[in-house]
Amino acid sequence: MTNSIDDISCAKRTIDREVESLRMMENSLDNSLSQALDMMQNAQGRVLVTGMGKSGHIGRKIAATLASTGTPSFFIHPAEASHGDLGMITEKDVVLAISNGGESKELSDILVYCKRYGIPLIAMTKNPNSSLGKAGDILLRLPDNGEACPLGLAPTSSTTATLVLGDVLAVCLMERKGFSQIDYKKRHPGGKLGAILQKVSDLMHTGEEIPLVNEAASMQEAMLTMTSKMLGCVGITDQNGHLIGIITDGDLRRCMSSDILTRKAVEVMTHNPKVIAPDVLAAEALQIMNNTGKGITQLFVTQDNKPIGIIHIHDCLRVGVA
Repeated sequence: MTNSIDDISCAKRTIDREVESLRMMENSLDNSLSQALDMMQNAQGRVLVTGMGKSGHIGRKIAATLASTGTPSFFIHPAEASHGDLGMITEKDVVLAISNGGESKELSDILVYCKRYGIPLIAMTKNPNSSLGKAGDILLRLPDNGEACPLGLAPTSSTTATLVLGDVLAVCLMERKGFSQIDYKKRHPGGKLGAILQKVSDLMHTGEEIPLVNEAASMQEAMLTMTSKMLGCVGITDQNGHLIGIITDGDLRRCMSSDILTRKAVEVMTHNPKVIAPDVLAAEALQIMNNTGKGITQLFVTQDNKPIGIIHIHDCLRVGVA
């Protein structure tokens, strides 16, 4: 039975071997990378990724990453392609075919199809003299220094290098296209990523939901508005519609007296309240609310100092912004 020292030693050897493969690939990068990126960026259709076995598993991830970062893409299984799915490939598409050794026989029908119809083909393989290496219009070469597997058989270093090269393609295309956080959000509306990328404007209350009174309002009117809108505050605006103050539940508790209903809202309000712009990420709004000494739970959303909405801390927490 091995001990933890043996395990850690094995782990370090594996990591070192895989890092070595990545360094080898890094040092061998050449103009073929830019040519492949040009081909993918200029495609009028989609980037179709294909591969068999472990290369296929990595290929699915590459296609998913491309699709989520602005390059329309999907994975096509080479065996299914031979039974009708070749019809998914159009002359406007680009095919990225992956095979470490370059001799996966299941790819042959796709290679022939690409040549027959003039479909651009990017070959990702370690062997430029293989069937895939010779068929590709552009060769993206994988490192050829064996596997981290002690038997030298199980795809380990090769699949890591393939995955990283796929990430290189996706990231370079993102930079070329100026792919932004907003673009990313459009493709990730759900889950934690979608929550993190929510903007204030996506969550804020607008229109009749905004608790507002003008500077001439009495505290009675302000309290009725605060109660009816149920957001724990009311904003006070001047004659030009500019936000000049806020009254919160906490302000009411601090100022409660027998004559409070006869006072003006401007006498009780907190001047120059913290506000936020509509295009700011909701995560930043939550941070402002959490980091304010008084522990505020809402922020008015303004443009040109005029309130256009209000966001409550519960709005952020409800969609998973934390």
